This record gives sequence, structure tokens and C-alpha cells, in this order.
Amino acid sequence: MRDLHTGKLVPRARELRRGMTPAERKLWYDVLRAHPVKFRRQVPLLGYVLDFYSAPACLCVELDGASHDSPEAQAYDTERTRVLEAAGIRVLRFTNAQVMENPEGVGVQISAALG
Repeated sequence: MRDLHTGKLVPRARELRRGMTPAERKLWYDVLRAHPVKFRRQVPLLGYVLDFYSAPACLCVELDGASHDSPEAQAYDTERTRVLEAAGIRVLRFTNAQVMENPEGVGVQISAALG
């Protein structure tokens, strides 16, 4: 999958890793970091920076805050999901509020998606 890696986005991915949102931080430290299936944070792939990605499972977990509420952002997210799914990557989306209010429930949904 190395050819799908988008090198020009590496500096942006590093920046995003250093400046995780509170919801990203909570999901990473409370759920994904110790998950039996390996996840990586802020992965540049197919021209996008994925919030969390498990290469072995071909699963992307995206967190959506208020900036994803506009019609333009929703259209962008729909296209992004289409591109990722066309490459065989499943996409799970959660709101920041879901993660902050119920991280365990989000973890259960991620585990269920992993089989």
C-alpha cells in the first residue's frame, strides 16, 4: 500500500499529530492506542490525511467536529469516503461529541466493525 501513501502531506500529518483535538486525543489514548488491532494517527493516504487508520484491517476512523456541518464540508466528506471505499478502505465516522460523551461505546462500534 506504499504507493497509496501521499508524501507531500507528511508535514501536514505531523502537524496534526502534534495538535490533536480533544476528541482525537481521547479516542487515541482511551481506545485506539492499546487496541489489539494496530492503528496509526494522521495517516497521509490517497491525497487525504486520515484521522486514524488500521492498514491490516483497511479501516479508517474519522472524527467530525462542527467544521464538518456545512454543505460544502459534507460534500467533501462524501467524496473522500467514496475515494477511500473505492480503494477498499472502510470508513467509520463519529462526531466529536460521541467520542467525548461515550468513548467506550465508540470503541465497541470500532471493534464490531473489525469483526
